[in-house]
Amino acid sequence: MTASMSDRPATADPGIPDRFRTRPEESRRPRHRQGPSPERGEFVRPLTRRQIDDRMPELGQLYTHTSSIEPRASDQDRSAAFRRRLASHMRRPGFELLVAETAGPAGATVLTACAYGFPVRGDGSWWQGLDGSLPDGLRRIAASGRLFAIGDILVERRVRTQDQGREWNLARRLQKRLLSDHTTAFGVTLVDRGDVDTYEALLAWGWRCLPAEARGASRFAPRRLLVLS
Repeated sequence: MTASMSDRPATADPGIPDRFRTRPEESRRPRHRQGPSPERGEFVRPLTRRQIDDRMPELGQLYTHTSSIEPRASDQDRSAAFRRRLASHMRRPGFELLVAETAGPAGATVLTACAYGFPVRGDGSWWQGLDGSLPDGLRRIAASGRLFAIGDILVERRVRTQDQGREWNLARRLQKRLLSDHTTAFGVTLVDRGDVDTYEALLAWGWRCLPAEARGASRFAPRRLLVLS
């Protein structure tokens, strides 16, 4: 939403406006099961563009298996739409895609999750659907090249609903790895307003939704802007 996980602790950045920071008390962390850290976690690694091309059908299947929207579309149509969107995003400078894999019962490698993103500026087509402009603070960070958009985090439902606040939660590992790889100040993502399931999962993983009045957007805009620092 890591190949021998190289998570680095987040550090405070005095140049980031405090009102954009994600405060621990503001993160919604539903306390479902709080079990111990898994003995063996998924192996997370980046894919090259060629590897992504080779595994496009597999990535499309993962999308249809894990996404929670477009219930009236067929799996084939949803997979095709995702693959077209991914192919378009791959052309962006600084694009990176991570996959999580684990060993299946027969020893074969099984794809369990995926996340990707790319640096963004304060304008462009990626921001469509917000019905308003970015806050000045985010716009300045974007102009400095320190804003990283996460396009998709594809994880199984158990990752969305269990242990969301734990550092070893797979979605948290993926998003943290993407941001740390690019030494960015802020992660941003857009969520369709009707996709409540993904919206609530992101809040549980530490994302923060900027109020509409803070960014000059209508609360009826089709998409929500979330930030992660």
